[in-house]
Amino acid sequence: MVDYRLRVYRRFPQKRMRQVVIYLTETTSELVYQTTFEIENLQHEFTVIRLWEQSTEIFLRTPGLLPFAVLSNVKDKTDTLQQVANQVENIGDRRMQSNIIASAAILAGLVLKEEIIQPLLRKDMMRESVIYQALIAEGREEGREEGIQLVAVNLLKEGMSVEVVTKVTGLTLEQVQSLQDTSVENQE
Repeated sequence: MVDYRLRVYRRFPQKRMRQVVIYLTETTSELVYQTTFEIENLQHEFTVIRLWEQSTEIFLRTPGLLPFAVLSNVKDKTDTLQQVANQVENIGDRRMQSNIIASAAILAGLVLKEEIIQPLLRKDMMRESVIYQALIAEGREEGREEGIQLVAVNLLKEGMSVEVVTKVTGLTLEQVQSLQDTSVENQE
C-alpha cells in the first residue's frame, strides 16, 4: 500500500488518496485492528473496514453493495441473502442483475453452504454475468490443457518419441519432456 501510494504521489502530487483495507470474514487475527504500517522513519496510515461489524442496512441501500450484505453484522445470513435476491429482482438492468447475483453468490460462499445459496439466487441470472463467464472460460482452458497433457502422457506410454508427441499435441519439447519425467517417476 505504501508503494502504491508513493507511485501515485510521484505522478499526481496534488491528488488526495484514502487507502482502505476491507476484511471480508471475521477472524481472531490482531492484524484486522492494525491501521498503520511503520518502519524506521516511515509511518503509513490506512482505514480498516471489518465487514462483520458493519450494519446490514448500509449494504441493502445501494445495489453495488448488495453482494456484501451477507458478510455484514447479521445473525441470519440466509434471510439476508434472500433480501439481496429480492432486491436484485427489482433492478431494471439485466446485466447489472446478473453481475450482482454472481458476486453475491461468490461472497455468500464465504459464510454459507452451496445448498443454501443455490435455491436463493437464480442460476440463469448468474450465467449471464461477466464474472461467471470468465470463470467458465478459465475452467474450459484448464480442462483443455489437462486433456492435452493426458493425451501426451498416453502417447509416451505407447512408445511414441518426444518429438512426435510434441508435433501431435502442440506442447513444447520442454513440456513433453517434463511429462515424460513425471510419468517415469510415477511408474517407479
